[in-house]
Amino acid sequence: MEVDYSSAVEQRVPECEKMAKEGRLQEAIESLLSLEKQTRTASDMVSTSRILVAIVQMCYEAKDWDTLNENIMLLSKRRSQLKQAVAKMVQECYNYVDTVTDLPTKLRLIDTLRTVTAGKIYVEIERARLTKTLANIKEQSGEVKEAAAILQELQVETYGSMEKKEKVEFILEQMRLCIAVKDYIRTQIISKKINTKFFQEEGSEDLKLKYYNLMIQVDLHEGSYLSICKHYRAIYDTPCILEDSAKWQQVRMNPVETVFKFGQLLTGMSLPFALQALKSVVLYVILAPYDNEQSDLVHRINTDKKLEDIPKYKDLLKQFTTMELMRWAALVEDYGKELREGSPDSPATDVFAYTEEGEKRWKDLKNRVVEHNIRIMAKYYTRITMKRMAGLLDLSIDESEEFLSSLVVSKTIYAKVDRMAGVINFQRPKDPNDILNDWSHKLNSLMSLVNKTTHLIAKEEMIHNLQ
Repeated sequence: MEVDYSSAVEQRVPECEKMAKEGRLQEAIESLLSLEKQTRTASDMVSTSRILVAIVQMCYEAKDWDTLNENIMLLSKRRSQLKQAVAKMVQECYNYVDTVTDLPTKLRLIDTLRTVTAGKIYVEIERARLTKTLANIKEQSGEVKEAAAILQELQVETYGSMEKKEKVEFILEQMRLCIAVKDYIRTQIISKKINTKFFQEEGSEDLKLKYYNLMIQVDLHEGSYLSICKHYRAIYDTPCILEDSAKWQQVRMNPVETVFKFGQLLTGMSLPFALQALKSVVLYVILAPYDNEQSDLVHRINTDKKLEDIPKYKDLLKQFTTMELMRWAALVEDYGKELREGSPDSPATDVFAYTEEGEKRWKDLKNRVVEHNIRIMAKYYTRITMKRMAGLLDLSIDESEEFLSSLVVSKTIYAKVDRMAGVINFQRPKDPNDILNDWSHKLNSLMSLVNKTTHLIAKEEMIHNLQ
């Protein structure tokens, strides 16, 4: 049976608040608890909510944290407690967390609220926010692994009541902490929870930049150059990056503490903007192993008009789209200084920096040049000697054979090596059906020509006879 206790609550709450201020907190709470039982059994949600909020408010104002924690647990576990009333109480207590300065007290309050909200869908958002606060506290105290483990408990993608933007923020925070503890596999799994179409919505540019920057960190570890190129291209295509000329500069940032706001990096790793991002796009697409997707992406990037502003990079990209051999020594002489050290007008990226990773990528660039040259040879030659190929590649015969074998295994080219004779055959053997079809076509063409020739001879004979 529903009864309205609002008038009784209106009268009792101010009296109890006055008692609490006079130092009789326990007496005031007892008085409200007796009224709470009546409102709860009468299913008066508004009055019950008002009483629960009033009790926690009195405890907070009295700074009696132990009593506050006890009453939060007590009120949430009462028989047939109204969900809306518990939600109101938890929302009120959540506001107190940020105001608590004493760390042990704050942790106890967070722990109490997390215990109360565990498994309750109607307070899932508050639980998620409390968990994020707890993870931040753990991270600040140096317990990064524990912070990552705490935040991974949340499956925010299943929360129906949470806004999409807040969900993405939580998932990005999970990714950031996973990278901090070098758990790259889990980071990749978590990243798939975000649909990149979300970044097309207005006001999501800061989250888009943060997401792609974190993905660059993951793929740098994996050595997936084509994916890195796509991520930089997504950053480059962001409207705030293209429009704001002030961002055409290099900004230093920390790979773990990456914070973006409206396209501006506030702290984080060395991430270039606009032209610098375009340079990274060019370099990583060149570093990616050749396949149909990479080839298509190279030609699409080559059409970008902004490449005119970075002529060296444009020329380098053109080298890989031109069907001509490249000399590694000449390439290093022409582009080495620009790529690794830069110039006053065009600072270098960190792709080929003088670090262990930079040296590895520089070696990979040499490998891409060699692979490009072998593909060109396969296009223009049907047969070539090992010695001649090694001379064109500026490599030893063994190294040339190793590169050739890797391209054959990946099915980039077809080749057969006669090691005894030292000859490579690039001509693909024809299928018997193709040979027969080709023979048949040529025979038809020949018979057509014979028939036409016979007709022309007969025509000439007739004209000659008439004359």
